[in-house]
Amino acid sequence: MANLGSWLRLTRAGFTLLRYDALIPKEVSPLLPPVPRFFAGVLRGLLARKSGLRPGERYALAFERLGPAFIKLGQVLSTRGDIFGERFIEDLTHLKDRLPPFSKAVAEAEIRESLGKPVDEIFSEFGEVIGSASIAQAHRARLLDGRDVAVKILRPGIELTVSRDVDMLALGAKLMATFVSASRRLEPEAFVATVAKSLQLELDLRLEASACDEIGKIINDEPWMKAPAVVWHQVSRRVIVTEWADGVPLSRPEALALPGLDHKELADNLIRAFLSQSLDHGVFHADLHEGNLFIAAPAKITAIDFGIIGRLRPKERRYLAEMLWGFLRRDYKRVAEVHFEAGYVPAHQNVDSFAQALRAVGEPVLGRQATEVSMGRLLTQLFEITAQFDMHLRPELVLLQKTMVSVEGVARRIYPEHNLWEAARPVVRDWISRELSPVAEAKRLFEAVKQRLNDDPSERIRATLTTRDALRHDIRRSQGLALIALIVSALSLGVMVWLALK
Repeated sequence: MANLGSWLRLTRAGFTLLRYDALIPKEVSPLLPPVPRFFAGVLRGLLARKSGLRPGERYALAFERLGPAFIKLGQVLSTRGDIFGERFIEDLTHLKDRLPPFSKAVAEAEIRESLGKPVDEIFSEFGEVIGSASIAQAHRARLLDGRDVAVKILRPGIELTVSRDVDMLALGAKLMATFVSASRRLEPEAFVATVAKSLQLELDLRLEASACDEIGKIINDEPWMKAPAVVWHQVSRRVIVTEWADGVPLSRPEALALPGLDHKELADNLIRAFLSQSLDHGVFHADLHEGNLFIAAPAKITAIDFGIIGRLRPKERRYLAEMLWGFLRRDYKRVAEVHFEAGYVPAHQNVDSFAQALRAVGEPVLGRQATEVSMGRLLTQLFEITAQFDMHLRPELVLLQKTMVSVEGVARRIYPEHNLWEAARPVVRDWISRELSPVAEAKRLFEAVKQRLNDDPSERIRATLTTRDALRHDIRRSQGLALIALIVSALSLGVMVWLALK
C-alpha cells in the first residue's frame, strides 16, 4: 500500500496543475461535454492563479515546480512544435538545459567529495554553469593536461526527490488502472515502472559513462553522429567528466542560423543515427532532445548526456525493420502480419482489417514533406486504431516510441520540409538486405544446428529414450533444412537481393 507521503505528493501535484491551469486548461474546455466542462470551470475559478499566462508558460511553471519526472515530460512536449505550436514549445525550451542552477561552491564541494581531490588538483580551469537540467548541471573546465572537458554533477538531494517522484507516479498509475477502465489498455503501471527505471539509472553517473563509452564506440565509426570520450579516471557515482563537445547546443536560438549549415542533411543525419543505433546495434540514446545535441556546419551532430539509453532485442529490431520497410514499400499486409507475429495486436483480431486501417494511416503521409502532414491528426488516428484493435502498450518499446517522437519532432524543427521516410530508407534497406537475405537466414539456421550438435552429451544421456529420438529427428530435419536453404540461396541470391533493394 502506498505511504502517506505518496498520497500527499500526488494531491499536491494535482493542486499545482490546477493552480497553473495545466490539468484541464481553459483552451480545451470547449471540447468537453457539458457536465465536465462545468466542473472544470468551477475548479479553475476556485484554484487557478496563473490563467492569464500563455499555455506554454503555465505548463513550464507547473512542471518546473513539480520536479524531474514532470520536467522530463516537458522536454518531450517541447520537441513537438508541429502539434502544440511554436510559441508553446518556446515557452518550454528552458526545461531542457536552462533550469535554475545550484552554486559553483556546491559543485566544487561535490567534486572534492566524489573524486577525492580539490578542484584545483584536477582542473587548471573550472568555469561557471553552461547547462542545468532536472537531474544534473554541467560546467566547462580544463584538465591539467590541457584538454577541454565538460563536468556533469548531480543536483544535491536529487536521489530522494526522484524516489519520491517514482512513488507518487506509481500511486497515480495504480489509481488510474483501478478507476479508469479505459486506461488499462495503456498499461499505466507498466509504463510508470519503465519510466521509473530509466530515472533511477540516471542517478548513477558511472552507468552514464559506460553507456557513453558503449554507444560512442558504435557511432564514432559512423558518419551521422558523434559522442565525446569519457575521462574514466574522473568518474564517480555523482560526477562524470567527458571531453568537450564542439558545436552549439541545438536548444540555443542561434543554432539553426549557423553559417554553412545544411539543414536537410542535418535532419537526415539525426534520423539515420537513431535508426542505425536501434536497428544495427540494438542500443540507442533515448534522450535526444535539443539540449543534448550539439551541431556544427555543415551537418555535424554530437550527442551528450547518455543517462537514458534504450535497448532492443534481436526480435524487436527485426519487427521494427520489417514494419518500416513494409511502410516504405506500401506493403500494408506485411506490416499488419508483423504486428500479429510480434503480438502487438491480439490474435483474435483480423489481419486484413488491420492492414486496411494501416493503409488509411500510411497513404496520406508516405512520400510527403513534414509540412504537408498534421502530426497531431496522425497521432490521434493512430491512437484510435490502437483502441479499435485492442492494442496494449508494450513496456519494452516505451523508450523507443518516446525517442522516435522526440527525434522526428527535432528533425522537423531543423528542416520543416523534412521527409522522414526518405531519410530512413537507406538505413532500413541496408538492414533488410543484410539481415533478411537468404544467406543470412541460412547462416542463422546453420548456427542453430551447430549449437544443437555441440550440446553436452551428458544432458542427452539423462533424457528419456523418447526425448533422445525426438532430438535426433529434430537435428536431422534441421540439417536437411539448412542444406536445402544453402542450395536455394546459392541459386537465387542475386535475384533476391535485387528484389529487396528495388
